[in-house]
Amino acid sequence: MAHPIRYLRLGYAALQVTDLASSIGFYRDLMGLALEREAGGEAWLRCSSKPYDLILRRGDTPGLAGIGFELPDLAELDRAFIHIASCGYAPVWYGEREAKDKLVARGFTFANAQTGLQLDYYAGQETAPTPYDPPLTKIERLGHVVLNVADYSEAHKFWVEDLGFAISDHVPGSIAFLRCWPNPLHHSLALIEGPTDGLNHVNFMVTDIDDIGQGMNRMKAANVPIVFGPGRHLPSTSIFIYFLDPDGMTAEYSFGMEELPET
Repeated sequence: MAHPIRYLRLGYAALQVTDLASSIGFYRDLMGLALEREAGGEAWLRCSSKPYDLILRRGDTPGLAGIGFELPDLAELDRAFIHIASCGYAPVWYGEREAKDKLVARGFTFANAQTGLQLDYYAGQETAPTPYDPPLTKIERLGHVVLNVADYSEAHKFWVEDLGFAISDHVPGSIAFLRCWPNPLHHSLALIEGPTDGLNHVNFMVTDIDDIGQGMNRMKAANVPIVFGPGRHLPSTSIFIYFLDPDGMTAEYSFGMEELPET
């Protein structure tokens, strides 16, 4: 299929949390992300050279608040804006102040009309002032976000047909593992048919298989529920383990992932 947009990477996931301090404690002190900023009911945490990979926002109901995708350059960002507008999703450019606050050259936002999920596309993001030095688990990157979708056909149309994500593996009509084409990682996003729309889990990729076992032991010592794993996924071949954060949202560590060429 044609891919109308070229992506660089999954940029960030934003979670709405009910107790910001508890969630910061979980993602910083147990998961191992670095706290970069906290102000106005929002916290930035990172696990890369970028200024944020996970955004936590205080709110009444926990869940996925948004996803950001970085594009390779400003020219591609302009093409993406025109394409997304042509699909009827009404993107809106950041103002100068918003772009500066988000530490990007330019960007725009729009929503999935079916679910209301807010998406940000941007280019020219700054790097963090200091390198990410993993204090616990050696996290390599924010790996992927998996969505539960109540209307699989509509979700497939939105992500694959309109936004141009590439299918790496799927069970037609119920599950799709999607990559930010032409990014080679097996999936940065996945769709799973379910009774309601919402977050299935957010993933962090680690550099060493020992990180999986050490993370499991740390979570057990802190009485954090382990809900799946350790094990190996058949799609992507990665080793995994899943935990629950303070709001009951699922976070995953994984090691290893199949990569696919652009063509």
